[in-house]
Amino acid sequence: MADISFAAIALALNLQLPPTIVCIPVAILCSFLIIHLSQNGKMHGDISIGVFSTGALAVGAMISSMSKRFNTDIYSYMFGSVLAIDDVDIAITITLSLIILVLFLIFYNRFFLITSDETFAKISGINVMFYNFLISFMTALTVVTGMRVVGTLLISSLTIFPALIAKKISRNFKSLVFFSVIISSICFILGMIISFSLNTPTGASIVIANILILCLVLIFEKKI
Repeated sequence: MADISFAAIALALNLQLPPTIVCIPVAILCSFLIIHLSQNGKMHGDISIGVFSTGALAVGAMISSMSKRFNTDIYSYMFGSVLAIDDVDIAITITLSLIILVLFLIFYNRFFLITSDETFAKISGINVMFYNFLISFMTALTVVTGMRVVGTLLISSLTIFPALIAKKISRNFKSLVFFSVIISSICFILGMIISFSLNTPTGASIVIANILILCLVLIFEKKI
């Protein structure tokens, strides 16, 4: 989704359209296509992701090479920039965040069952394909939500590091979700402090904060 968003951003900037508005439908559509291809056995999940990601990077690079605004605008989208966020970005971020949160709370039990044991979920009569599409939809929205701050190249850190750190200190799924949110918030604040103090890219600073906390958790885990 991050690579696809990069291509969408390059296209939007080249056409002088709002990047976030263009990214939302493109990311959702491509996420649905990936799920469709993998679910119907037409292409393995890892292969379809590889095809879309590398293809999107190639398209984004081609479009960016033809855009005179590449060095100024694309850079902030690649690595994140809080200073470049405007009122429209804030409004979109809040709206998408609320949609993701509401969907997660409503379908919490189904998500837990599908992600923990998809086979049992199918036997139980749950429409697994529908919820896989829903998870894909939420993932696409998450990428679009965080790309302005963290950047398209580093957005995966928002979904990987907090969950990985939380897994080290959690005993069940609920605590995993809770600690993921807390850790993500702490790393965001710490990353912002690093960014403003050292004048470094916002996205990279947040990732560094995640890495530091992960290292501390691993060290503490070994001592225990």
